[in-house]
Amino acid sequence: MRPIFSALALMCLSLPVQAETFEKVKVDAGAALFETACKRCHSVDADKASYGPLLNGVVGRKAGTKEGYPYSEALENAGFVWTPGALRAWMEDNDEFVPGTKMRHVGIEDPTVQDFIVSYLSTLH
Repeated sequence: MRPIFSALALMCLSLPVQAETFEKVKVDAGAALFETACKRCHSVDADKASYGPLLNGVVGRKAGTKEGYPYSEALENAGFVWTPGALRAWMEDNDEFVPGTKMRHVGIEDPTVQDFIVSYLSTLH
């Protein structure tokens, strides 16, 4: 019985490491997906100009409030905060989520892809 207990204890001790590794994989995948799906219009580097608003600090920020970006009236008046759920809804169909927005793109419908991109965005401050 003792070897089984030792193996179980060792597995339990490795769970935080596995969770940390899984989160890093999600963030890295999100960064790669951001590069292919979002970077053509959005930057995460304040020194690089982009068509869309800078996305650093987007998670937790009130929609339509990034200083220096000319948002549509619809987004300026939307009145919500960019939570992970709001970002997922935006990625899937921004025109339905906020009718009258300026942004045009092909929707990202895969919830796993959305989750990875949100994980990446959550790391940007």
